[in-house]
Amino acid sequence: MSLPEAKRPITDWLPITRKELEARSWDELDVVLISGDAYVDHPAFGSAVIGRILESMGLKVAIVPQPNWQDDLRDFKKFGKPKLFFGVTSGCMDSMVNHYTAGRRKRSTDAYTPGGSSGFRPDYASTVYTKILKDLYPDVPVLLGGIEASLRRVTHYDYWDNKLFPNILSMSGADLLVYGMGEMPLREIVRLLQKGVPFSSLTTIPQTAVLVNKESVPKNKQWVDLSLSSHEKCMKDKMAFAANFKHIEQESNKVQARRLLQDVGDDTLVINPPYPPMSEKQIDTSFDLPYTRLPHPKYNKRGSIPAYEMIRFSVNMHRGCFGGCSFCTISAHQGKFVASRSEESILKEVEQITQMPDYKGYISDLGGPSGNMYKMKGKIQSICDRCVAPSCIHPVVCSNLDTSHKAMTDIYRKVDAHPKVKKAFVSSGIRYDLLVDGYNKNNDGSLDEYMDQLVSRHTCGRLKVAPEHTSDETLRVMRKPSFKHFHAFKKKYEKANKKFGLAQPLIPYFISSHPGSTEEEMANLAAETKEMGFRLEQVQDFTPTPMTVATVIYYTGVHPYTLRPVYTAKSGKEKKNQHLFFFWYKRENYKQIRQKLEAMGRPDLVEKLLEDRKKHTKREFIKGKRKNSGGRSYQRKKKRK
Repeated sequence: MSLPEAKRPITDWLPITRKELEARSWDELDVVLISGDAYVDHPAFGSAVIGRILESMGLKVAIVPQPNWQDDLRDFKKFGKPKLFFGVTSGCMDSMVNHYTAGRRKRSTDAYTPGGSSGFRPDYASTVYTKILKDLYPDVPVLLGGIEASLRRVTHYDYWDNKLFPNILSMSGADLLVYGMGEMPLREIVRLLQKGVPFSSLTTIPQTAVLVNKESVPKNKQWVDLSLSSHEKCMKDKMAFAANFKHIEQESNKVQARRLLQDVGDDTLVINPPYPPMSEKQIDTSFDLPYTRLPHPKYNKRGSIPAYEMIRFSVNMHRGCFGGCSFCTISAHQGKFVASRSEESILKEVEQITQMPDYKGYISDLGGPSGNMYKMKGKIQSICDRCVAPSCIHPVVCSNLDTSHKAMTDIYRKVDAHPKVKKAFVSSGIRYDLLVDGYNKNNDGSLDEYMDQLVSRHTCGRLKVAPEHTSDETLRVMRKPSFKHFHAFKKKYEKANKKFGLAQPLIPYFISSHPGSTEEEMANLAAETKEMGFRLEQVQDFTPTPMTVATVIYYTGVHPYTLRPVYTAKSGKEKKNQHLFFFWYKRENYKQIRQKLEAMGRPDLVEKLLEDRKKHTKREFIKGKRKNSGGRSYQRKKKRK
């Protein structure tokens, strides 16, 4: 039975204050974690997972959430020197994505802070935190982890400063970096440290990166080395930077990857190959740790944490995504191979949720990075072992990929059968293309069965999916399927709704200004989606983030796999013009859209997009003219009298 938060002893959470150390009778710590997020003791928050793993290994660990970096640095000093190392993460998001919009405007809120308040972490948080620690405790190792460190582990383009940055180890001065999901390398790091191995000798652990002198690159007979163009060469030659990315993406998503080496100044960056995908038992272990599933009580008077409110009653069933979308960082961080939890572990978490004191009978999400990839993997592992493709479903669905939806349908039904679950929704975005028979050739009958189950029992009023664009040319750059498959999915979805007597709208997501997309293609997008009955609301402008194909194209102007030019809207004006077409139905956009379409020589789109607006405007004009005319007539009559 879950206790109300107010009745739980403070020792149920990992300590974040000196007083909480005293409550545990601890004089010193083995590890201190510094995080850009507020501390929420839940498996969806990285610092909680890392803290609980360290605790499970017998270590004394504390967290310093959102330390003040602008005062006398007392937050960084309050626990003193840990025995083993400081762990640093910017939080669940890259701090720059967290802080700024696609137009580089500062955001006024932060979903990972109590009350949604902004200003509780610095720009480039991982680097700022590490430099402070290195100034205060130069002899204590710093271990970097989390998505910001992971995506900045090699020379990368920074959109907010509009230039290439070196790897984050060079920038921050940290001693070691863990990339991707950190459980496996972290356990090995701690195991070796507990055996007495010096931190400085931890240079050959998989899924880590380290900076060493050029003359002392560690030898490892297990791995083949691949040298990338140096940081200095990338700074001078955009083509070298683009060519690097192809190798980085491929090696990050291979079962038997090569070790990457990149020179930077007098040093060499060594990126060791990743661990194999986590087994069911390994991933269960991470989710089955003794989380309270609650924010630390310290935040009670500061307001709720928006990111926590979104997931407090949700269940993450798997990690990884084999979609390989050009604009997405999931495969760069979690990998393309899906690691799925056991049914037993998932149902155990559902039971824990039903015991929470404020639970009302609803599971907000049964999902993952892509909602309908649970239990999907290669049929013959040896084929996957040789694969270098960044996506398993683009340009076509791999014939070796098991795309059965049966395991998901089964677990949905079991959650539904729980006596305390009124409804369990699937709020994670699903890959609609995996449910289209013309795209996914699966013939076991599970696609229709899953669709019926999803529509009848697990859709919360409307279903969100992400076709992203209507232009096949742009979709190829995005690594997304032809828009014709979205048309097919829409028909299938509407048929399923009709079957169950439901009317749940379909909400599509689209991106403007993505590499490959032109203004004319955005106009076509607006016309085609209007014809389908949509008034778009879930839309965004492309934001270049480190470690994606689309960002490399944005910076270099070429595709990293072909080195051929790709058009990209870059100026504020170009981006605004593309975004404008999403909102053809707004009166204030009518004149500008008309002018643009006429300049393109597209009177057909003027007719398709604006004909209703023209009629509406004409009716308003006639109505207004009559009203004004009547008023003037009345005035004239009055004057004559």
